[in-house]
Amino acid sequence: VGEQVSLKCSFKTSSPITESLTVDWTYRPLTGGQMESIFHYQSVPYPTTVGKFKERISWLGNVAKGDASIAVQSPAMSDNGTFICSVKNPPDV
Repeated sequence: VGEQVSLKCSFKTSSPITESLTVDWTYRPLTGGQMESIFHYQSVPYPTTVGKFKERISWLGNVAKGDASIAVQSPAMSDNGTFICSVKNPPDV
């Protein structure tokens, strides 16, 4: 609680990495409920501009090295839940 936390995500792809590669992070609270998009990357990072993670997500990844990790600033117990990283590199999914 309170310290920046890194959420690691690594991937392998059989296709060359291009600007069409996308990374999407979603979150579902521990209590259940709606999945929430918290981060999108396509050539540049697009952190969420709404919701509980607004202005708290930063990009740590390096897609050239198969890394799609993010960081969450000032985590709280209320942030507990499931974080899902999805990487698509067309035509490889």
